[in-house]
Amino acid sequence: MSDDNNHDAYKPAKIALLVEIVGVGKAHLPVMQMFVLAILAGAFIGFGAAAYTTVMTGADASFGPSRLLGGLVFSLGLILVIVGGAELFTGNALMIMAAVERKITLRRMLRSWGIVYMGNFVGAAGLAVVFGFSGLLEGAMGATATAIPEIKASLLPMEAFIRGALCNMLVCLAIWLTFAARSAAGKILGILWPISAFVLLGLEHSVANM
Repeated sequence: MSDDNNHDAYKPAKIALLVEIVGVGKAHLPVMQMFVLAILAGAFIGFGAAAYTTVMTGADASFGPSRLLGGLVFSLGLILVIVGGAELFTGNALMIMAAVERKITLRRMLRSWGIVYMGNFVGAAGLAVVFGFSGLLEGAMGATATAIPEIKASLLPMEAFIRGALCNMLVCLAIWLTFAARSAAGKILGILWPISAFVLLGLEHSVANM
């Protein structure tokens, strides 16, 4: 059977090769294209965060099933990033594999991370401004949107750092699973559970926190 007709998931060795190839491509994107795709990713994650905020409005944030539902809804953000082809800082952490194999330089990787991080912030902040003018943050949803960052801001620096690192492990695992899949549906299923898990566990996603 030819590889094109094979619907099985790619094996880990093939996934690693694909991650490296994509990492090289990301590192060599034109700066403006990289920045625009990063803005889109920031907005996409923002949509997932807004949907999460709506789901958690009126719900007990400490109740496991509610958090799981919130995580499933928040997964929309990464689904849009992956299927839409945007550039997300947390997922681009996997570019380290291409750097370790010396397929890209450390300088080029850090340059890409910096541009994408700034673009993600612009996209997330821009969407927040738009929501501010939409009237959707009036009432209960607005109260939830205020309470969530207050809780995050109360974390001790070490707590926030560790939660961010653990979160990014699950985000990178979600990205890894998307490389295993051969179809859009498979990629979406690969995203759902690691992302839902980090929300359920109360971990911290840097771009969502923007």
